Amino acid sequence: MDVSGIGAGAAPPRAALFDLDGTLINSEPRSVAVWSKLLSARGVPHDGTLLRAFMGRRGPDVLAERPDLFPGVSFDQLVAEMRVHMMDPDIPPVEQLPESVAFLHRLHARGVPFALVTSAGRDWAEIALDQLGVLGMFAGLVTAGDVTVGKPDPEGYLSGAGILGHDPEHIVVFEDTPAGVRAGKSAGMRVVGITTTHPADELTRADLVVDHLTEVDWPHVPRRHRSG
Repeated sequence: MDVSGIGAGAAPPRAALFDLDGTLINSEPRSVAVWSKLLSARGVPHDGTLLRAFMGRRGPDVLAERPDLFPGVSFDQLVAEMRVHMMDPDIPPVEQLPESVAFLHRLHARGVPFALVTSAGRDWAEIALDQLGVLGMFAGLVTAGDVTVGKPDPEGYLSGAGILGHDPEHIVVFEDTPAGVRAGKSAGMRVVGITTTHPADELTRADLVVDHLTEVDWPHVPRRHRSG
């Protein structure tokens, strides 16, 4: 997508920050299925709206807002139960997003530094990036345990900016969820939304929305100023 005529006068991007789940790999269907099984096993009523609340966010942050879901149950216990549910044969597999991987290779070949900011744990992030064959390309990783407050708070993306050594105005964030888009915008960065897990009309806070990252015409990434 040629966006060279959009956002004239914006500072040129010099670095990038990527979300993981839903942006570089399509793992959200698996995550949603596991949360659904956990809620069902514990007799907690739930619908698509509740399940989507977990997308792009750390589990403890969501549960802190909804203490009624699992009263008196530790998150460690819930994680143990989720690991069991992950072994169910009907859990959707994690799928690669080849266009996203191709985009990483394109930026790396051009010498553009980038890092990861994810709500997932470090072990999973390193495994996923290694399986994609791109782990060594990343300047650093900001994972769930590296922040005190998760997305939509900007802490993770501001930490990512520190790793890259660039000011927020020179960084582009790539995200697939409303929470992640909000985090990037709150950090003062341009955000490209990818429609892997959410439709375009749920990513309207992003400066640009695409179906695949290969549609992004780097470095001509817009900065659109919106109210609200």
